[in-house]
Amino acid sequence: MKRTMIFRTLVIAASVAALAGCGGKTETGSTSAPAKKAGQVIAEVNGDSITTGDFQRELENLPPYLKPMAETPEGKKELLDTMVVRELILQQARKDGIDKSPEVAAKLEELKKRVIVDAFLKKKVEEQVNISDDELKKFYDENKDKFKTGDQIRASHILVRTEKEAQDILAQLKAGANFEELAKKKSIDSAAAKGGDLGWFSKGAMVPEFEKAVMGMKDGQISGIVKTKFGYHIIKKTGTRKAGVRSFDEVKEQIKAALLPAKQQEVFQKLKDDIKKNAKITINEDVLKSLGGAQDAGAPPAAAPEAK
Repeated sequence: MKRTMIFRTLVIAASVAALAGCGGKTETGSTSAPAKKAGQVIAEVNGDSITTGDFQRELENLPPYLKPMAETPEGKKELLDTMVVRELILQQARKDGIDKSPEVAAKLEELKKRVIVDAFLKKKVEEQVNISDDELKKFYDENKDKFKTGDQIRASHILVRTEKEAQDILAQLKAGANFEELAKKKSIDSAAAKGGDLGWFSKGAMVPEFEKAVMGMKDGQISGIVKTKFGYHIIKKTGTRKAGVRSFDEVKEQIKAALLPAKQQEVFQKLKDDIKKNAKITINEDVLKSLGGAQDAGAPPAAAPEAK
């Protein structure tokens, strides 16, 4: 019950930001019918439909750590209920005329500007950011010391709150169930979305009980139930590698992720410079200085205008 309430609260919080963009009329006084929705109808709320397309978009907009919970039967019901409640609020708000208020219209216009600007920048940056294999290899060759590691292990796990849940999952695994699929559906850990994969880690990176269990396993082996302060784990050891310098292919994506922010900033700066180059821009410095903030110490107050 506690987990359900936490999930519901988080889903509602994650969904609030989408209220302004949901269905129905988007312009004051508009009477045009909304565009036909994609997918099958999974709920109707006073005649307005919620489709599988709506649900999928909602799911995609959730933070990564919430998605695994939302893919469980219980999570799907909670997410749909949140969408139903939001639709009811929207319908009532329209009855009360909230959608026609100047404040809402101004906020919608501001939101529209932000969405268009964000979409433009995303498109331009994605088109122009390019990190070649030569750049990646050059960085690797000049920084090999950064890619030295000790002996490492790779493992996946399924984490649940109770021993009974762990026993049920272990029985399913022994009967031939797929570990990765069960991790996605059952695990409460953030790695669930990746089939429970924890990536490569060295000695000392995990809690002692987990580490002791995985160190004694063979590659491909699935553990029994391992209890830690986080809950009950079922572990699958997926790899072992000796100490040394990781190969370029192993760290290529890691290097790209490290270099990407600076490259994006470089493209964004050039885009700003280019877009301002031929624009006519006038800045009123006096007005700018008068906006907000404390007045400069020692500066005389602005003189009042003379009466005419």
